[in-house]
Amino acid sequence: MEDETELPVRPRTQIQSRVLLLTICAAGIGGTFQFGYNLSIINAPTLYIQEFINETWQARSGKPQPDHLILLVWSLIVSLYPLGGLFGALLAGLMAIRLGRKKSLLVNNSFVVAAAIMFGFSRKARSCEMIMLGRLLMGVNAGVSMNIQPMYLGESAPKELRGAVAMTSAIFTALGIVTGQVVGLSEFLGSRQVWPWLLASCLVPGVLQLTTLPLLPESPRYLLIDCGDTDACLAAMKRLRGTGDVTGELEELEKERAACQGHHAQSPWELLQNPTLRRQVTSLVVLGSAMELCGNDSVYAYASSVFREAGVPEEKIQYTIIGTGSCELLTAFISCVVIERVGRRVLLMTGYCLMTCWGSIFTAALCLQSFFPWMPYLAMSCIFAFILSFGIGPAGVTGILATELFDQKARPAAYTICGVLMWTMLFLIGLVFPFIMVGGLSCAASWNFNIKSQLRLSLNGLGFFQLAKWMSC
Repeated sequence: MEDETELPVRPRTQIQSRVLLLTICAAGIGGTFQFGYNLSIINAPTLYIQEFINETWQARSGKPQPDHLILLVWSLIVSLYPLGGLFGALLAGLMAIRLGRKKSLLVNNSFVVAAAIMFGFSRKARSCEMIMLGRLLMGVNAGVSMNIQPMYLGESAPKELRGAVAMTSAIFTALGIVTGQVVGLSEFLGSRQVWPWLLASCLVPGVLQLTTLPLLPESPRYLLIDCGDTDACLAAMKRLRGTGDVTGELEELEKERAACQGHHAQSPWELLQNPTLRRQVTSLVVLGSAMELCGNDSVYAYASSVFREAGVPEEKIQYTIIGTGSCELLTAFISCVVIERVGRRVLLMTGYCLMTCWGSIFTAALCLQSFFPWMPYLAMSCIFAFILSFGIGPAGVTGILATELFDQKARPAAYTICGVLMWTMLFLIGLVFPFIMVGGLSCAASWNFNIKSQLRLSLNGLGFFQLAKWMSC
């Protein structure tokens, strides 16, 4: 009789756990996957786009464009992506409150459709401005999804899996980077003839999200605390948790709901002025700055130039680049597995210490490569080691802190602050990085040395409400 009663439970549990997995995949493919994908695909057609810029200028003015102006326009094309991300980060908090987490991700794909049209017809229209506008729109998309996806997944996951589920945002970022590097090979879409379609291929992940995410539940926490819909919250929790007992989790939500009664959603300015949340905001600002000032994302955008500077043969560069994304993907998977055992602080400190070490060696290797024939190989090895170290902790842990450190009313504003800071840093780094390289000062990767000790928290196993109370003490 026991066997007869247990048999129906197993497939039902598997079905329900599959809903959480599908939610992670649907949110990720049109979320941080897009961020990583568009961060890396711009690298493959670098020379072709620069030639297109020169040809467009020559067709309009009758004379070739100076090299320094080509470099400036190219750096603007790269940097408009994080500038759009800044606008997206400012929109994300408002969208998360007004539309909800899931609907915000769906509406966000309108920017993808518009950008893909711009990219696809840019060469036929002989307009590099269309490429710039497309990059700006994709940046807005990335700015919204980078804030809302970890918020959505962190609020949908059970407490014991919260860190691992939120870390999947880093996995999808790395997966997007690798996919963009592979699709950008000259054998696929990285050739002179089809590079506009390479940029327009961002439409594919957007369509996948639009067809899958509507079938999945909204964040239970948003449904109960923001919308006050207990029935919808219970229905969403049952789909995400299965037959497990959700009484304890529902009680935690009810406590946070009671604490939030009579309070409106905080604006970023109100959050910055709130003395009880100063420690959380400080941790968020310091670690968000560190993640971008380390220069890791600029290495992806300018990977060809970095490896060319390091002495890698031209015909091998596009294959070497794939290894950079694969390194971060590997460490993102490892971090996702160990984060609940090791803790957030250990992963962050280990990652930043190793990055400081490899960044210093990389700078020295570039300075000495004209004296020793083996120095370019050391420099290239340091790039891979640097990216591996970045993936260990900073790549994923930083993105989930706003979910874990703030309650429901402060969380959207916290993500807005973190997003604005991150995208501003990324814009400045992306704009000046090519000129830093031309000047022979390729040491941006070592700017993070004084950040590693800023996080003094151990967040394992605590609920959102418990964390907020503990941090305010």
